[in-house]
Amino acid sequence: MPTYSPSPNYRLQGPYPLGVLLVNSGTPDALTTPAVRNFLRQLLRDRRTIEVSRAIWCWILYFIILPLRPIRVVPKYRRVFTAEGSPLLVISRRLQQTLQTHLSEVYGAPVAVELGMHYSTPSVAAGLAALRERGAQRIVVLPLFPQYSGSTAGAAFDQVGKALRDWRFLPELRLIPDYHVDSGYIAGVADDILAWRTANLGGEHLLLSFHGIPASYVRDGDPYERKCLETAAAIATRLGLEESQWSVSFQSRVGTARWVGPYTDTVVRELAQRGIRTLDVACPGFAIDCLETIDEMGVEAAELFEHAGGAALRYIPALNDSERHVRALTGIIQQHAG
Repeated sequence: MPTYSPSPNYRLQGPYPLGVLLVNSGTPDALTTPAVRNFLRQLLRDRRTIEVSRAIWCWILYFIILPLRPIRVVPKYRRVFTAEGSPLLVISRRLQQTLQTHLSEVYGAPVAVELGMHYSTPSVAAGLAALRERGAQRIVVLPLFPQYSGSTAGAAFDQVGKALRDWRFLPELRLIPDYHVDSGYIAGVADDILAWRTANLGGEHLLLSFHGIPASYVRDGDPYERKCLETAAAIATRLGLEESQWSVSFQSRVGTARWVGPYTDTVVRELAQRGIRTLDVACPGFAIDCLETIDEMGVEAAELFEHAGGAALRYIPALNDSERHVRALTGIIQQHAG
């Protein structure tokens, strides 16, 4: 009778030890034009990101965008990179370690937490492989995108499926699509905003800005816009704000197609022209601070606001690796891990 030999993909370790994969979009691996170009190439080649004819889009991508855009974008990344590197990666690593320690304490047993990026290193496949090596046979995949969109969480699940095709032994798997009105998440964001505004003498108005997507995606069934509006309403309710005290907008649009609106730059300009002198801005769709929050809001939107007549636009940092964020994510993972 032949002796059973487990696959190299199988690790005999404990009764179904839990593993968590945190997923985010990604960031250039270095502060160079080639690294930025490689990141943009991976991002913009994904069919989840750009839903147009491949023949047309590849021509635009390889002959227009990739030769020109990295040169314009590198100075923006230079403004946000620190001595440690990209803030998105650095803070995500800190969150990974802090969350792992907290989950292990909550469960009373070791919990493995790894990080995977859509379009940079460490990849989603590498994060999953690391969990396998650590013996995780139950894996919770948590994309750090509070509001579901096919272009974010959908892309994460695509990559998870692709990575697992080569596994001989498949783990028990739980995919978390989003957590846009989770009570712990809403409490964490709202309480963080309140604490920041209290410490900094809150401005006259609060703007909640979300990353935009093309309007055609919503028309074709993507629930992202609705989920963002529900998140914003829940935060405003917890903060006790009246309708006139807060607004919602969508940022980071590119190209000439219509995107979900109102657009953040338009709203910022209108608020300044309306007489708002001090504007506080939070971005509840971003779990970790990155180029789109630190530079686009903290620098570019602030300059736009001042040029339109406002006195100061103040960006309120994301939850990042804070205790509030760790508590919120722990609650979400516990719900889905059973």
